[in-house]
Amino acid sequence: MTKLSDTQLVILSAAAQREDRNVLPLPGSLRGGAAAKVVGALLSRGLIAETTTDSRTKADAALNRIWHNDEDGRAILLHITDAGLAAIGVEPERGDSAPTGADKAPSAEPPQDAPAETDPAPKARTPRTGTKQAMLIEMLRAEGGATIDEIVAALDWQAHTARGAMSGALKKKLGLTITSEKIERRGRAYRITDN
Repeated sequence: MTKLSDTQLVILSAAAQREDRNVLPLPGSLRGGAAAKVVGALLSRGLIAETTTDSRTKADAALNRIWHNDEDGRAILLHITDAGLAAIGVEPERGDSAPTGADKAPSAEPPQDAPAETDPAPKARTPRTGTKQAMLIEMLRAEGGATIDEIVAALDWQAHTARGAMSGALKKKLGLTITSEKIERRGRAYRITDN
């Protein structure tokens, strides 16, 4: 299993949810040298890749959609690769990892008919078997669920990683409903409830 920082996990999870698989925009607090460092690490590990387009759209300082421009002024996008999808436990939906429409630069502004700042409904994705995400889901579906301490011990994660995986990967990406209840002598136990 590929070790990822929380920031890398957030970036890859967000890219996997986008129709065009674009890595940008990055999380709001990630800019400048920090953004370059995280993106550089993901590029060097082959989890994301650069795609040169024919568009001459300039990269903007906010990094909304275009990473940078090459020496000829063409826009360069970042997209998640099949290896990046596998690293977060998502099966690729098609044979190639290039986003559809990679030859044209996306607009930095949302389409006119798109609703402003609404989160799309999560896509139905299934994690690969044998991954830590699959093990987490199995633990949360078990009778009585699992506590953070049990998850940390079983998956060799930090507590914040376990919480982040539940709220990000399971709730937002997979659309699962997770409940919790305080159990005497055990602590707070988390469970996946099937609606």
